[in-house]
Amino acid sequence: MTKDTSLYAVGWAQSFPISRGVRAGRRWTRDHLASMEWTRNAPESVDAILLSVSELITNAHVHARSDAQLVITWDSRCLHVSVHDSAPMPPTQQPEDLTTTGGRGLAIVDALADGWATHPQASGKTVTACFVPPALRSPRMGGYQLRYRVPHESAQLVGAGAVVPVDGWAVSRS
Repeated sequence: MTKDTSLYAVGWAQSFPISRGVRAGRRWTRDHLASMEWTRNAPESVDAILLSVSELITNAHVHARSDAQLVITWDSRCLHVSVHDSAPMPPTQQPEDLTTTGGRGLAIVDALADGWATHPQASGKTVTACFVPPALRSPRMGGYQLRYRVPHESAQLVGAGAVVPVDGWAVSRS
């Protein structure tokens, strides 16, 4: 008998113009997370996801001066939160500086997500963070780390409603 290697996935995509702000992205994400059964018993995970969405959309608006295309996909192992912007340069984590009021977005995402990565695209870049539900974690398993294969060309986000094929992503235990 052949092993079924198909992957069940659910996803949503929405564009958030600079004029609409971060709050709309956070509200939109909260509405979609409410439809996922595992989030009902994981308020800390929901808070971490919402804060990360805020930071990633803010980075797209402030640093890329770009609209943000937000894609959320759930593949039964990991909730992938991807934000695409039009700036080609990859984001950089800033050194800690307690005297500044900004520059902590990626450090926050790094602290809250189980892993994150940046993917260059023909029309900018996509930053993806992975959130593993608490029920799928085990103290013996240690942390999770994202392992990315080279995304398919069809994975390039070109605007609102674009779909990221989840077979281009994988989560592995570290």
